[in-house]
Amino acid sequence: MARLFDSYVMVDWSAASKPATGKDSIWIGALVPDARLRLTFRASNPSTRAAAIVELTELLGKLTHRGDRVLLGFDFPLGFPRGTSAALGLKSDVPAWQSIRDFLAKEMKDKPDNSNNRFSLAARMNRLISDGPFPFWGCTKRDELTTLSVKKSRDHTSEDLPEYRLCEEYALKAKLGRPQPIWKIAYAGAVGGQSLTGIPALAKLSQSVEGLKLWPFDLPLADLDEEALGDTRIVATEIYPSMISADAQSNEIKDEAQVRIIAEHFAELDKSGRLGRCFAGPESLSEDEKLVISGEEGWILGV
Repeated sequence: MARLFDSYVMVDWSAASKPATGKDSIWIGALVPDARLRLTFRASNPSTRAAAIVELTELLGKLTHRGDRVLLGFDFPLGFPRGTSAALGLKSDVPAWQSIRDFLAKEMKDKPDNSNNRFSLAARMNRLISDGPFPFWGCTKRDELTTLSVKKSRDHTSEDLPEYRLCEEYALKAKLGRPQPIWKIAYAGAVGGQSLTGIPALAKLSQSVEGLKLWPFDLPLADLDEEALGDTRIVATEIYPSMISADAQSNEIKDEAQVRIIAEHFAELDKSGRLGRCFAGPESLSEDEKLVISGEEGWILGV
């Protein structure tokens, strides 16, 4: 059975405020065919998000120019919990995920040296949503504001926006790891800052390369095959590397190992003809849940 993809590029993102390399920084792992068509892994460690976007633009351009179809994964949520767009008062004439993307692309100020306004932006979003330090939380004492607290201000209730997206709730129940809520923007495992900086970066990347579609927004939450892909050259997805347990090699940093392992995992699924089914999500999803996922929340590939 022919593979759906030729190359697999996985990105471990970072919301760091200064240039950084090594542990807890950006890692790009590319599992691509060599001259003999054998999949070969290479990793790079750009020190800033701006450099990462330039590198990804060049890499994806080279791969698609030679005819590759690419699976592109990012380890941060591509969407927010159901109801977030409405709670922010964003425009309703476009899908909710798109309204949030456009809002973040406009409001996130991410400079070439990695300095960014993610804490003040989260505080502003809190003000729009609750007029208090909720639901975003987590920052240094220096960055604490009236509408952004160092620690979680309170638990979510049935009247609030959900703490977790449907995919995170499913992953927790299935014991596929311990995904963090997008509202947590600092401390160990936090993904909120990654999404605030990553979603606008991905929007910029989408404008720079041709044939890129986001799943499950531009592509449906359904089995993926050649017919469904059509002329799509790059499928960008959310990934959760921690759901695959494997050891790093002696010369690897953990983040580097994670992008290699998740790339190899998807390549093996693709080789055996099982990857396309992963794009449909669990069979237990209701039609209403699928609408929420494809309209606003997104889903983690492989969960």
